[in-house]
Amino acid sequence: MKKKVMCANIHITDITKDGEKMFLQIDFNSDEAIYIQLRNQIIIGIATESIREGDPLPSVRQMADNIGINMHTVNKAYTVLKQEGFVKLDRRKGAVVSLDVDKIQVLDEMRRDLSVVLARGICKNVTCEEAHQLVDEIFQSFMRNQRGE
Repeated sequence: MKKKVMCANIHITDITKDGEKMFLQIDFNSDEAIYIQLRNQIIIGIATESIREGDPLPSVRQMADNIGINMHTVNKAYTVLKQEGFVKLDRRKGAVVSLDVDKIQVLDEMRRDLSVVLARGICKNVTCEEAHQLVDEIFQSFMRNQRGE
């Protein structure tokens, strides 16, 4: 029997410049915590430049209302984004995208995260070539989005 997946596809209008909307997809049936999904969606938005440095994120209350989740969940996502160097939190301005670039730290985090992902792939017989191809495809898709292709 197929599991029915319900997603809340949320358009947040005041995240990006030039009247563009950011599209967040939250899967309420996922085993992944909602704050992690929200964090990941915002990071993808930054990587694809639908959210840019200096752009404000919606207030915790506004984001929670738009998605239909608890404010503490949004606050946790914003806190994690701050700890990871993607946003700055200001009492007056709220959460603002501010990239704290430490390439060595980013590479260390990527090594840690990729180690687990690649180990999972190896356990499922994914070849080195298949893993390289997948990484290249994902990286290139982000680069195309940045160039507006």
